[in-house]
Amino acid sequence: MSDIKIFEDKKIRTAWNADEEEWMFSVVDVIAVLTESPNPQTYWRVMKKRLKDEGNESVTKCNGLKMMAADGKMRETDVLDTKGVLRLIQSVPSPKAEPLKMWLADVGNDRLNEIADPEKAIMRGAEFYRKKGYTEGWINQRLQTIEMRKELTDEWQKRGVTKEKEYAILTDEMTKAWSGLSVKEYKELKDLKKENLRDNMTNIELVLNMLAEVTATNISIFKEPSTFEQNKKIAKEGGEVAGIAKDEFEKRTGRKAVSAVNAMNKNELEIKGRSEDQ
Repeated sequence: MSDIKIFEDKKIRTAWNADEEEWMFSVVDVIAVLTESPNPQTYWRVMKKRLKDEGNESVTKCNGLKMMAADGKMRETDVLDTKGVLRLIQSVPSPKAEPLKMWLADVGNDRLNEIADPEKAIMRGAEFYRKKGYTEGWINQRLQTIEMRKELTDEWQKRGVTKEKEYAILTDEMTKAWSGLSVKEYKELKDLKKENLRDNMTNIELVLNMLAEVTATNISIFKEPSTFEQNKKIAKEGGEVAGIAKDEFEKRTGRKAVSAVNAMNKNELEIKGRSEDQ
């Protein structure tokens, strides 16, 4: 899927990579916006060589992708993901890039402060949700899920799970067990791309997901798994417990627990009187 994003009245071509769940940005378009060079292609070609000679990691991760050119034809152009674009910005010697560089420095400083004092991260998260228009009830529920998730990932780490891909596999196994959907399928149901799935869950979905995680954590503490396959089995068991609760919720309320509702309809994230799937 391709799209166009507007920055200061200038177009930046983008494409969504569903497998990696990443937006890819046309490097030439980003260069054109930041430098206002009359020939961004040449500018990027020279810059790319310099960065490559310097061993810049962002260049090595720069891939070619066919995008619609100004003449209406599909032509291959260099693209980078969000992280790569932010790294590239740091290397662009342009006054227009300075505000973004300052923003990156501020973000980095905030994260270092939050490492020293994790409570700041929690407070920042709560304030972020308020500004986004979430209700206090939903925010409190969401903050509890963050705590439960951390307890689970800490337990997984104790049991030898260290790779990001492994965390994703275990999460997927648990999610499928209680919701009937993989994380990817769940996000597709809610029409999400880069957005966080939990930030788009109703309060009942958050509670069920939290139950799955709390259960998986406690089973793991009791059984002390030593292999990834054992961790995977326990993640599924935690999800199955939440799946039983989901079935009971649906049977007794006549409502579907898993919903297509997303954060675009924040007033519907808290179930009060009805369900869209009733």
